[in-house]
Amino acid sequence: MPRPEQNFISFEIDGREVRAPEGMSLVDAAKNGDVEIPVFCYEPKLGQAVGACRMCLVEIEGSPQLEIACKTPVEDGMVVVTTSDSVKQAQNAIVEFLLINHPLDCPVCDKGGECPLQDITFGWGPGRSRFIEPKRHFEKPLELSPLIAIDRERCILCYRCVRFSGEVAEDYQLVFLERADSTYVGTHQGHPYVAPFSGNIIDLCPVGALTSNAYRFRARPWDVENGGSVCTLCPSQCNVTFTVRDDAKVLRVFARDNAKVDDGWLCDRGRFGFQAVHAPERITRPMLREGGALHEVSWERALSEAAGGLERAGAGTAALVGGETTNEEGFLLQRLMREGLGSPHLDSRPGGALDPEQARALGRPELAAMVPDIDYADAVVVVDTDLQDESPILDLRVRKAIRRFAVKVVLVGGRPGALDPPADAIVRTTPDGGEAALGALAAALAEVEPVSVPPSDRRVPRDPAQTPTGGLDERQHGEPERQGESAGRERVDDLARRAGTSAEAVRNAAAALRAAGPTVVLWGERLSDGPRGRQGVAALLALARALEIPETEGSGLIEIPSGTNARGLREAGCLPGLGPGLLDAPQAGRPAAEIAAGLGEDLSALVLLNADPLRTHPDRAGWKRALEATTFVVAFADFESETVAEHADVVFPAESYAEREGTVTHADGRLQRVRQSIAHPGEVRPVWSVLAELGARLGAPADPPFLTSPMVTRAITEAVPFLAGLTLEELSGKGKRWQERDAAEAAPEAPSLPQADELEEPPEPVAPSNGDLRLGTTRSLWAGRETEHAPILRFLAPHQRVELSPQDGRALGVESGDEVEVSRNGSSVRGIAALRDALPPRSVYLIEGTAQDSATELLDGESTTVTVRRVEAE
Repeated sequence: MPRPEQNFISFEIDGREVRAPEGMSLVDAAKNGDVEIPVFCYEPKLGQAVGACRMCLVEIEGSPQLEIACKTPVEDGMVVVTTSDSVKQAQNAIVEFLLINHPLDCPVCDKGGECPLQDITFGWGPGRSRFIEPKRHFEKPLELSPLIAIDRERCILCYRCVRFSGEVAEDYQLVFLERADSTYVGTHQGHPYVAPFSGNIIDLCPVGALTSNAYRFRARPWDVENGGSVCTLCPSQCNVTFTVRDDAKVLRVFARDNAKVDDGWLCDRGRFGFQAVHAPERITRPMLREGGALHEVSWERALSEAAGGLERAGAGTAALVGGETTNEEGFLLQRLMREGLGSPHLDSRPGGALDPEQARALGRPELAAMVPDIDYADAVVVVDTDLQDESPILDLRVRKAIRRFAVKVVLVGGRPGALDPPADAIVRTTPDGGEAALGALAAALAEVEPVSVPPSDRRVPRDPAQTPTGGLDERQHGEPERQGESAGRERVDDLARRAGTSAEAVRNAAAALRAAGPTVVLWGERLSDGPRGRQGVAALLALARALEIPETEGSGLIEIPSGTNARGLREAGCLPGLGPGLLDAPQAGRPAAEIAAGLGEDLSALVLLNADPLRTHPDRAGWKRALEATTFVVAFADFESETVAEHADVVFPAESYAEREGTVTHADGRLQRVRQSIAHPGEVRPVWSVLAELGARLGAPADPPFLTSPMVTRAITEAVPFLAGLTLEELSGKGKRWQERDAAEAAPEAPSLPQADELEEPPEPVAPSNGDLRLGTTRSLWAGRETEHAPILRFLAPHQRVELSPQDGRALGVESGDEVEVSRNGSSVRGIAALRDALPPRSVYLIEGTAQDSATELLDGESTTVTVRRVEAE
């Protein structure tokens, strides 16, 4: 749908002439005239107002009664009064009514000092209460979940939390129970409110009824300071505010509204994962392996040992870059590797190499959608990703687009996800069937759409020039055309078969997209992984061409990467074949899988920058052998993982996201500032400064030397043509998409997009034998070090879950809840079986990145079949 054009009108409020967009809520429009109308239930992020609290009553000329401002759209010539006696009397009455049962315990309430009820009582309340009867009482506080406490005596029944659960997160867990003055917020049958976005109700609550168990009774507003930054725990890159005490400790994290990124929401991993920053087991001093064990040493010794070991390895050094690395850190590492050590072997992608030409094609400004485009698209295509786990805030964005704007959603992938119920079309594939499915969809969009002609209109045009064949009769033209159509249909049928889906499902998806205007494609990085990754991206680009994305305003692609800053690292030069600015590197290097194969042979040293290959990369067994064969390993890490504890020779402490300074790049191309909010604990130093020091010692000094993070940022803008002239001031607090700047014209040239009939033929699907199943993997929002080192999140740390179709479950004698073993080539993992109706048959899905029994144990970059068996109880 086209973006609505704003028509500004004029209205009068309290004697002031105010201009505002026509149709805007009177509550919001009044702010343009510096007039505040008090509200409790109204929150624009929740959608349409419900008018539950009646606090926003105002006088409107021509209306015989007071009107609620939150549900009243402004009109041209409207006259509004918010300060009349009748309005004041009504506001006083509402406040007095709310305080009848609300406890006056502000000195001990966690919301005290930042409480809307407190502010409104002082500003619009009567200042006294006539109520002398006993107030109602509830048991308090109760755990609504392990994360949230509820004090029902303080609740004013504003509906915000219930509306969020039902209308935004759509988990439908929070409800009002009982009736009249016994009404309270709860869950069905008292179940804990556990959901990916549950913590947002803490921010929404206008009183102290809902509080964070992590922050409760920890501090007062006047004891703390707030610092804005960006959450780097997942690719959503939400804007956040850190609440800090004594410049040293983060006490809470809450959302910082940025409608162009996160809509003001935050997932629970981003909200509560901050506790890992202060975990006692965190690495805060450099360490060196001596006598087979790691020991803390001075910075000078650690730097000398690291520089010496890397210098000895020279061009035989390789590097892996983790997704949370900033642009500045990634830029300095690639500079150290290429200029200091003469090695081109570094990679920031765990799943496979990205073809340089395709990287440039994906970077084309006309192919880049921005997050708000989702709201105004006619259709959204989600390919090989479960947004709720991999980029949860985009999941909320798509739901909002469906709910408010009736956007059509097409899903392409093997595993059923949270967006299945509202989807308009689903192309369910086998694992690794994404390439063939996108090729089929692109081909189906090129098919001639059958037109149903009413009988009265079925006549031959009189003018030969008006005939579809340009005047040729059917004998001359119709037969070849039908043959072409037949070949096209056969191709769609064949590709659908290779994808493990039906041609009908593909054509249903094409029908949903064919009539759509602007279309946004959200695609998962796994489509580009493995030996067929290049072909998978080619199919994606062919789909973009079939959807006319380059020519359609508001259309585009948004990648859902495996790492937070995957796009920024790619553009900073952290790929084996690409230097800064997506330009060809002076010498092509090896991707991660080839680095693993070369360690112990012609590669002897490895740098791990926020990377943990034993947990995140395919072929865990191969990486274990590679690390054991490596002569020298330098790791930047914040916790002692298995990789660090058993294989690192020098360990530099890594900063947390609350201590880091730099920039990251959102998947839509928006550069955002990561700001330091707390001091470094122990002897932690900025990672960029350590990399700059190593570069200076290894023959890649900067002139002038890098003394601050902004100096490194400037070096990036000088090295990347399409970032030329970009300043940190330009990024400000909301970030800036580089595609919207004049320098975007300097983006490197990319090849034209392929057509559907130019794609390589995808391979025949793997045919499991002897009862084996095709292996697919998925990511979990909770699989990460935050859930293991933040005490409040530990209950969410995932255990391996083995998802099967009911058909396969019956064949294997497995039921939901059974313990099963999944094995391949001598490696095995165990997990709990879950039978899912929508899962494609002869397929099994496991979770990547779990602390134990990770799916990466069974992956090797190839299409994989595995054996599944039920574990008998001992």
